[in-house]
Amino acid sequence: MRTEFHIPIVEIYGILLVPIQVALTDELIMSLKDDVSHAIQRTGARGLIIDLSGVDVLDSYLSHAIHQICSVARLMGVHGVISGMNAAMAMTLVQMGLSLQGVNTVRGVEDALEYLHGMKHGQDDEGSSGLDGPEKEQW
Repeated sequence: MRTEFHIPIVEIYGILLVPIQVALTDELIMSLKDDVSHAIQRTGARGLIIDLSGVDVLDSYLSHAIHQICSVARLMGVHGVISGMNAAMAMTLVQMGLSLQGVNTVRGVEDALEYLHGMKHGQDDEGSSGLDGPEKEQW
């Protein structure tokens, strides 16, 4: 049974924005995984931003779920970016020995949009040419 709450998935110029602004239950996280993958398929999005600026606590289950969502997106040909991670979240991940390896993180939604725009045009953050270099092999 699905919860009455849901996390909106907003499409902006071919990029899906997932602003997490509520406390996440296990059921809501499972629902989010399904919703994001279906939104990618339905919209043909080329980018995914998961914004954590409204999240107070990032535990191992949530970090694992976010990693899975980004991995599914990558397998579907979509570049995923996490924005809005605060210092406490980053320190918690490090203390737990967890990483979001293979997932790009940026400070905020605007930075995520700029990053994905650069990916569309074959540039990294510094504007170098292309995804052909070894620094972008993870994509």
